Amino acid sequence: MYKKISNIIMNKKNSLKIVVFLATISLLLSGCNGKLPGSDARKFPADPAKRIEQNLKEGRGISLTNLTKPQGGVFDFASSNGLWRASLDVIDFMPLSSVNYSGGIIITDWYSEDLSQNESIKISIRFMTNEIRSDALKIKVFNRKCSDNLINCKYTETSGVLVAELKKEILKKATLYQEQDKKNKKKTK
Repeated sequence: MYKKISNIIMNKKNSLKIVVFLATISLLLSGCNGKLPGSDARKFPADPAKRIEQNLKEGRGISLTNLTKPQGGVFDFASSNGLWRASLDVIDFMPLSSVNYSGGIIITDWYSEDLSQNESIKISIRFMTNEIRSDALKIKVFNRKCSDNLINCKYTETSGVLVAELKKEILKKATLYQEQDKKNKKKTK
């Protein structure tokens, strides 16, 4: 008898939980006018370039430079940044491990030529500013020398000639891109 009463009470508790859950869901959906929160995918183009263009037209984005007065966002894209494009062009022969434009860093994967499998390099490029100048880039080059097929490896950071050559090549190419962009802007005006 006691078991029957406890089963009836448990069933009523479970029924009450289900009713409360359904009531909560129905209230949430009625508060959204029958639409789930979020955006309508039909209103946004699937092509990223067109989405970017639409966001620019609508002034979407955020700028942390001046928070006192409301204004539209500031958009700097990788294709308009000469240093970024030049860096990717200079190291395009290397596989990339991490590329983060908003974080301002490019990290390659370990790279070695076919001749020396036991020795490889890895490059890290950090962007300190978008301006084309010598202190805009912080480049690190790491060497890995292994004795037996990637066993017993020794890692060292290299500075000097390779870092200087990379920086020089990136800055030279970025300057060329900047000049080309200026010419293209003059042609469109």
